[in-house]
Amino acid sequence: MGKKNEERAHALLSASSAKKWIHCPPSARLEDGIPEEESPYAKEGSLAHQFCELKLQKLFTDKNMTTRAYKGRLKKLQQDGSYAPEMEGFADEYADYVSSIAFGFPGTPFVAVEKRLDYSPWAPEGFGTGDCVIIYGKDLHIIDFKYGKGVPVKAEGNYQLALYALGAYHEFGMLFPVEDVHLHIFQPRIPNNSSWSTTLKELLAWGEAVVKPAAEKAFKGEGEFRPADYCKGDGENYCKNGFCKAYGRCRATMERNMGLFKEAWDGGQNRKKLPPLISWGEAGELLKKAMFLKAWVQELENAALNEIVSGGEVPGWKAVEGRSNRKLSDADAAFAELAQAGYEEAVLYKREPIALGELEKIVDKEHRQGILSKYIIKPQGKPTLAPEDDARPVMELRRVSAEEAFGGENAYPGKGGK
Repeated sequence: MGKKNEERAHALLSASSAKKWIHCPPSARLEDGIPEEESPYAKEGSLAHQFCELKLQKLFTDKNMTTRAYKGRLKKLQQDGSYAPEMEGFADEYADYVSSIAFGFPGTPFVAVEKRLDYSPWAPEGFGTGDCVIIYGKDLHIIDFKYGKGVPVKAEGNYQLALYALGAYHEFGMLFPVEDVHLHIFQPRIPNNSSWSTTLKELLAWGEAVVKPAAEKAFKGEGEFRPADYCKGDGENYCKNGFCKAYGRCRATMERNMGLFKEAWDGGQNRKKLPPLISWGEAGELLKKAMFLKAWVQELENAALNEIVSGGEVPGWKAVEGRSNRKLSDADAAFAELAQAGYEEAVLYKREPIALGELEKIVDKEHRQGILSKYIIKPQGKPTLAPEDDARPVMELRRVSAEEAFGGENAYPGKGGK
């Protein structure tokens, strides 16, 4: 089980789900008895973290590690079923990032790797595992490695890292005169690196005014259910990291989403009650609610299907066989017989380059930087609708004039034209 999943399995008020239980306190107890499902993405992330841990240990915390011991541990990680060569390259980049901070001080800093951090003074039985903690003089740095490539994670106001910082202060505050706290997110696969600084005074004030009262309610299972975007997760693994396991069956979520349905439907007349053409202001508000509704319905479907497949019953529903595509049970044997029957291999096989993502997994760091980097381009993506608080920057849209759109060979010649 991955590091972050271990944290969630043993800490009711985990750092990775802090945004959820701070805003919706009773959700912590509500989902406590629901089993956790580990995805392949979580296994990949856990293994990538182990590469990061090994490289930082050799650099900072285990100077007596021999080359033989290092290579032995490296080889063991490479034999994992989730291994891809790109993991080592990203772990090297992470180690470089950490080194740029650690070696930037005039003296030798304190460095802790994969450190268990206890923030129980603010949240009952609360603890988590910080990827890297660096302290020098008045500065405390919390660095978190994110292997996910779906949603960019921001360091600014990050609940998880802020709790790690409180835990680090709780353990080391008597030894170091910390005044400034720096939070770092290193997310190389997007890539997305961000950092944010605050003062210890502000962090402690947040812990007392926000974390402590919410944590007390969450630990007792008290407070108000407040479904929102944090129910769906927002980090390393979308719908896993920070995701509420009770989301699909949460009554508060159902009532919120059914409220949207009531806004748009006249039950008495059994018809839509919105005007034929709504304003863009209405559209903006409805889209925000509909995004939440779409994710909830999908999760509700998944929960119901899992219950039926596991032997349970959901009245009115059943599991049926979905569509599938035909395939050869043994393609090599079939093609061998076709070749013997006189068909040319050129007719039977297509030669195509593998996708860039797969290529990066089999090419080592040196060749990725020396060869592939010269040929990699990133075309501009298609415009995608996103809420205004999304971490991604606004896309610059260039409006094409009518003259440009209808110009060139398709231009209408007009009078005197050829």
